[in-house]
Amino acid sequence: MRAARLIKMVLLLQSRPMMTAAELAQELDVSERTITRDAQALSEAGVPVYADRGRAGGYRLIGGYRTRLTGLARSEAEALFLSGLPGALREMGLEDAASAARLKVSAALLPSLRDASASAAQRFHLDAPGWYQEPETPALLPALAEAVWDDRRVLARYGRRDGASVERELEPYGLVLKAGTWYVCARADGDFRVYRIDRFTAAEVTEERFERDEDFALPPFWEERAAGFARSILQAVTVVRVSPDGARRLPYTVGRPAADEALAAAGAPDGDGWLTLTLPVENLDIAFGQLLALGPELEVLEPAELRDRVRDAVVRTAGLYA
Repeated sequence: MRAARLIKMVLLLQSRPMMTAAELAQELDVSERTITRDAQALSEAGVPVYADRGRAGGYRLIGGYRTRLTGLARSEAEALFLSGLPGALREMGLEDAASAARLKVSAALLPSLRDASASAAQRFHLDAPGWYQEPETPALLPALAEAVWDDRRVLARYGRRDGASVERELEPYGLVLKAGTWYVCARADGDFRVYRIDRFTAAEVTEERFERDEDFALPPFWEERAAGFARSILQAVTVVRVSPDGARRLPYTVGRPAADEALAAAGAPDGDGWLTLTLPVENLDIAFGQLLALGPELEVLEPAELRDRVRDAVVRTAGLYA
């Protein structure tokens, strides 16, 4: 464990001009006292780690010191070749660059580890799109990927859900592939927003570069926006009774955000062990199919319109099996 931590510490210092003890401690999940001991151990082993004292001080490597990749273990080398989605790289126009990078890394590895690429490919394959989908690569994805890499502004035309087309000047910060659909997270008019790339009808990558907000982090931004979108589409409310088995299956029929909200607010079970839930849904048409899928494990109480519709479907189904 300590050897791996020391290697990571060297790589961190190699990638930045200087890091404080607090920054290193946070990255390595250890105490600042441990960082002091590790820096001393590296120095005694011949790694030129220098400590600048004072309030603005920290640790840095001197003399242009660089380490080689021969410290990679087999599991680390194999994981490295799993770090990207081959299909996604191809769609972004980065397949050749990724292939060249893998060759360079392979050449730098010890001879005993150079089969790591083939070993990983034989054992793992990442397939991002969901079942029963034929994902289409948006025509403008490579251009937007280029803009993301180079921090270039984009003049885009975007088709909204209502059919209207709007023009935007975007600062594209990152790309996200979610269930086979590509999105770009971009700043427009000072606000960060998410756009589906397949709705772009035009995108011109300009020569003008923008300055990134260093506080922007793509994973937490996407997580927050995705959760907000899941909540925003729940525009109607139903009241249902569910059996214990129905409660377990509910997240898989109506979606986890709606089910989690309803179950968290539920009271105590009734004498039969059933729960009465106030369940948010997207709309009554979608709720009809979702709730009907639970069959005898769920009873719709409100609204009356949806209860009547489910009852009629159950009666017709029973007639088929009479």
